[in-house]
Amino acid sequence: MIKNIPLSEVVDLSTLVAYQTGQVVSRTLAQNSGVSVTLFAFAAGEGLSTHTASGDALVHIVDGEALITIDNEEMRVSAGQAVVMPANVPHAVAAPTDFKMLLVIIKPDKA
Repeated sequence: MIKNIPLSEVVDLSTLVAYQTGQVVSRTLAQNSGVSVTLFAFAAGEGLSTHTASGDALVHIVDGEALITIDNEEMRVSAGQAVVMPANVPHAVAAPTDFKMLLVIIKPDKA
């Protein structure tokens, strides 16, 4: 179920998390065994070091600009743009400036 966000009304996602100097702030909107939806605010200079995820991870930049590295290939992703970080492929996220992103992770079925 969706949580931590108003239901049945228009919402500006960028207002649901605030920048905090020296921190990465997150707000979980949905989470279960198959999907995770989280909104993040990265202060400039912060990031997530190289790691992998068990599911495909869709990143949509809501505000600002991010540096996203996927399998050693770095790309700039700006507000309004999105990129998919494939499951089990090393990736990292860095904040050259403040930025906000919506992260949707879809995990494989466990059948």
